[in-house]
Amino acid sequence: MTYFLFGFVVLVTHFLEGITGFGCTVLALPFCVMLVGVKTAVPVLTVLSLMLSSYIVFIDYKNIVWKSYLRIISFVGLGLPIGMLLFSFLPEDILRKILGAFMILVAARGIYFAFNEKAKVKEIGNRMLNFILFLGGIIHGAFSAGGPFVVIYATQALKNKSNFRATLSTLWVTLNSVIIIKIVLSGAFTPAAVTTLGWSVPFLIAGMLLGNWAHKRIDDRIFTKVVFLVLLVAGFFMLT
Repeated sequence: MTYFLFGFVVLVTHFLEGITGFGCTVLALPFCVMLVGVKTAVPVLTVLSLMLSSYIVFIDYKNIVWKSYLRIISFVGLGLPIGMLLFSFLPEDILRKILGAFMILVAARGIYFAFNEKAKVKEIGNRMLNFILFLGGIIHGAFSAGGPFVVIYATQALKNKSNFRATLSTLWVTLNSVIIIKIVLSGAFTPAAVTTLGWSVPFLIAGMLLGNWAHKRIDDRIFTKVVFLVLLVAGFFMLT
């Protein structure tokens, strides 16, 4: 039953990332931690996220905006090793709640402008965007869940839904590859994680195929609303 529930969470969350290009880990993490614990959930979800992102990059590589990718990876990459250290030393609950509160604020702002088309969006300055990407790297190094911070930049720089998804997926392939190498070298990929991963793969495949099908059919304006609604829900989950 535990593996089935874990797989169901994977199916739903990876379906959503198949649409938007982010969110599977941050949405799945609270539930999966309750089911198998953080030391098993984080490695498994990181591998599943890498598999989904690789699939999106493979089928949609023409929509990658390399200029935006290089900017994101430059600043996120600076924060990544800091997050890896924080995961080892700082209390998980504190980091998770800080992330959740920030996600709710960002999502509330995005939902307001997405649903109120007459409101004028005030764009964030370049220096602040760079700092937000750096924070995203720290969170991703700790939880493989830095998407909410990167989304702030991506919603401003990548207006087309397919550019948005493909570029973010390329980022996750890069970052999660680094994190998985670290997990394997540290011995954190335990037999329990391997077993959980094996049970999860069929659910992942179903979720990513359904998500890609939905992505092709969703309107750009609805896409933006879905992105911020996913972010809002994920924020509340991180606070629980």
